[in-house]
Parts: sequence; structure tokens; C-alpha cells
Amino acid sequence: MAVDFTANFTMTIDGRAVESPATLQIVNPATEEVIATPPDATREQLDLAVASSRRAFAGWSATPIAQRQAAVASLAKALIANIDGLSQLLTREQGKPLSAARAEIKASAYWLAEFAKIDLPVETIEDSDTALVQVRHVPVGVVGGIVPWNFPLTLAIWKVAPALVSGNTLLLKPSPFTPLTTLKFGEIARDLLPPGVLNVISGGDALGPWMSAHADIDKISFTGSTPTGRRVMESASKNLKRLTLELGGNDAAIVMPDVDVDKLAQTLFWGAFANSSQFCLAIKRLYVHEAVYDRLAAAFVKIGQAVKLGDGMAEGTMLGPIQNRVQYERLKGLLEDSKTNGHQFLLGGELPAGKGYFFPVTLIDNPPDDSRIVREEPFGPILPMLKFSNTDDAVARANDSEFGLGASVWAGDYQQGLAIAKRLQAGTVWVNQIHALSPHVPLAGHKQSGLGVENGVHGLLEYTMPQTLSVKKI
Repeated sequence: MAVDFTANFTMTIDGRAVESPATLQIVNPATEEVIATPPDATREQLDLAVASSRRAFAGWSATPIAQRQAAVASLAKALIANIDGLSQLLTREQGKPLSAARAEIKASAYWLAEFAKIDLPVETIEDSDTALVQVRHVPVGVVGGIVPWNFPLTLAIWKVAPALVSGNTLLLKPSPFTPLTTLKFGEIARDLLPPGVLNVISGGDALGPWMSAHADIDKISFTGSTPTGRRVMESASKNLKRLTLELGGNDAAIVMPDVDVDKLAQTLFWGAFANSSQFCLAIKRLYVHEAVYDRLAAAFVKIGQAVKLGDGMAEGTMLGPIQNRVQYERLKGLLEDSKTNGHQFLLGGELPAGKGYFFPVTLIDNPPDDSRIVREEPFGPILPMLKFSNTDDAVARANDSEFGLGASVWAGDYQQGLAIAKRLQAGTVWVNQIHALSPHVPLAGHKQSGLGVENGVHGLLEYTMPQTLSVKKI
């Protein structure tokens, strides 16, 4: 089907295009111009979408898994076929450079294709002359997926792929800041999935709470901030919804004195600042041994000074704007707090004039551990570099956080790095690499960074319930 990626943004309910009497205003964060007015779903439209998902569940859950996998694989091919239009739209609504937007579309297609290869396991506990006991995994039912604005399509696909492969139907809600690419994905999927298997609806701040409280949604899969995750959990408790919550992170990196600073500087820098630091797994606290601190700080300053900040559609742009004004103002507050408290800046600290939510790479030199910039998750390109001399002290400081999503250790002796990694309180810890993510590798948050698992067989099983079959052979 031919898709217009510049206009005609509609929701997908029961396989059909649906508009709404109310609309949202979507702003290009690089220009602050309104670029589209997609639907703002009513409560009645939510009910229609949920009812459609419920009707479709019986047939979809009974469809052999091989057919479900083939349908999910077809979505991957459709994304690649539409990569040019989708990536340009993603840059316009999210702000990231066009090259990064293309990479996100490719990653989304890869996730779909790889999840289409994963089977649901069946465990045989006993198979004797007298008894058969097996544990299989059955779909939960109607799933509500709530997606953030930093990676709008990728994090939607992290829900679409496991939900559909495991036999659930999915009602998908993109962020009200970045609904456009996801709405077009729903449009593309209309020709590839039975009506109601994937409904995509857009809406404002009320839509998420309506979903988490809806009596006929069986599970919520939410990616977003920890405070919002707590509210989702409270609302979902009314009817004991199943939950997957991938929440905030204040990820620590520990750099040991035996590293090759020149070799690692670029990797560490982009581990902190890719996507303008707007992702939960970005390095947000960088603990550097005092023996290499000055050298790494100087290398970061040199890299940061060469980074081109600008409109994601412009040639050579390396970092785009902050996605929305709310987050931009929050970052300004953290910046002013550091200035007020006399923190030393290695780089940045001044915001450019003019249109757009542009925030330059900012490095803060060894601020106190109790400062806001260390304790809070910035979710933007402002990074505290923190000095240590004792490994035990670095581990204790890294663990001194309510978050526990990811972490990394950088050491010339990888065995020492592995030993340190095992002491860190985080769901994923990388050694001498970072953001090595895969559809086959589970990702789970510890502490206040979430509940449940995404990706891999573990993530697939999040969308199922175990069913024990106990048979007496007579």
C-alpha cells in the first residue's frame, strides 16, 4: 500500500482508519513549529479499540505460532520497504539526526525479524508410563502498550513483537509528543494483520491512565519514568493486571586506571551522549580513577567541542534537540542548580539563543555525590564526571542510587572488570562495551528501574502465563 508520510495521520482501530473530534499538536523540536495534528482519542474510542482487541484475541491466540511468527516477520519487511518516509518523519517529530532515525527503523525491523524466530518453550516435567506433566505458556489476552518519546518506534516494537508472537492482541499508545511514526506503522500493519490484532491509538495525558485502569485490558507494558510507572502500577492493581515496567535509570560507568584512554574515549563519550542522552541506558554518572581522570576529561572536552548540534534534517548534524519543552525546562533547572552550587564546568553550561530546544554537551567536573546532577536522572546531555581512588569506594558510590537499570565497567584487565561488574546492583552490566542490546538477550531493571523483563525468551514469556497440564495415563 502507498503511505503518505507527510499527512493524513489516523488511528488504527479494528483494521480501519479512525479520526477523532479532538486533535493533538505535534511540534518539531528543532523549529518549534507545529507539523501535524493527529487524533486525540476519546474514552469511547478507547473502549472501541479494547473491544476490537478482545474480539480478535480468540482467533489470534488459536492461530499456530508459525503463522503468527510469519505475520510478525512481514512487519519487518514492511518497515524496510518504507524506511525513507518513516525515518524522515521520525526525525521531524523526535529531533534525532536522520542517520539515527534510519538506524532506529532498521533496528525495529531487525527486532521483529528476530523475535519471529523465537518459540515458546514447553517443559516436560514427567513423561512416564502412568503420567504426563507439562508446563506450557498461554497468552495473557489483551495487552496495552504505552511507549515513550525517545525511541518511539523501537520501544513500540519491543512490545509488538513479543505480544503478537505469543498470541496476544495489542493496543498500542505512542507518546503524545511523538505519535506520528507509530500511527503510520499502524497504517502499514492494516494490510498485514487481522483486524484488531494491533490497534494503534494516540491521545493526550488522559489516555494512559484510562488504559491502565481499563477493566478489559489484561496486561500493561509501560516504558517511561519511574514516577509514572508507580502510578501505572497503582492504577493497574484494581483488577490485578499483569505488568512489565521498564523505568528510569541513573546508569554508572566505572573507568579503571589501566584503560587505554585514547582508544576508549569515543566509545565512552557516545555511551553517554548518543540521542542527546535521551535514553534510560545512557551513562549518567561517570566514575573515573584519579590516575586517568584528567586525560579522559580532556578527551571528552575535545570530542564535545567537535560535535555538531542542530536540526536532525541538516547535513552533518550529530546531536539533535531535546525532544520537548517540558524536558528542556527540566534540564535547564538542573543546569541552574549546578551553577548556583558552584560546580565547575569542563564544557558547556550556556544555552544557544533562537528557536529549538537545543542543549549542548555539558560536562561537570567532580560535583558532590549529594548534588542533584548526581542523584537525579537528567535524561539529557549534561554529565557529571566523578573522581575516585579506591575501587570499593567506586562500587559503593555507583550502587548508591534508587535506580538499577544498567551499568558498565572499563578495565584493561577484563577479569578485574568482570569481578567489579558482579558487585554492581543493576540488571545489565557491560564490561569494556556498552549498549550491546539484542532481541535474544534479556533486559531487566533492578530496584526502582522496573518490573519484569524485555527481550529474549524471558521477555517473550512476560506476555504469557504458565499453564500446567497434568495427565494420568489410563
